[in-house]
Amino acid sequence: QLQLVESGGGLVQPGGSLRLSCAGSGFTMDYYAIGWFRQAPGKEREGVSCISSSGGDTNYADSVKGRFTISRDNAKNTVYLQMNSLKPEDTAVYYCAAVSVEVAGLAPYDYDYWGQGTQVTVSS
Repeated sequence: QLQLVESGGGLVQPGGSLRLSCAGSGFTMDYYAIGWFRQAPGKEREGVSCISSSGGDTNYADSVKGRFTISRDNAKNTVYLQMNSLKPEDTAVYYCAAVSVEVAGLAPYDYDYWGQGTQVTVSS
């Protein structure tokens, strides 16, 4: 059974950093594009970043460019999201998602499998 489990969320002050992890089980991540999404209360789920199955292609939402970095370690079946210079508006539940294609975009409907999410709160 394919599962995605996010971890690494928490409470951080503005300007701080967090690294989220998305661990896959029950499948080989090598053949899946992975995306990170977030959803704040009362808002729609939005794409944050995505990475191709090989890791050679990445994409970021304008709101996080230059602050967030996505990476993957296929040997560990894990994808990471390094988040720096965090702002209060980054507060949301963060989800990772997978789709069995080489390259995918930032639209939630492109993805078939989802994790349960991890809360990120940026506040002083």
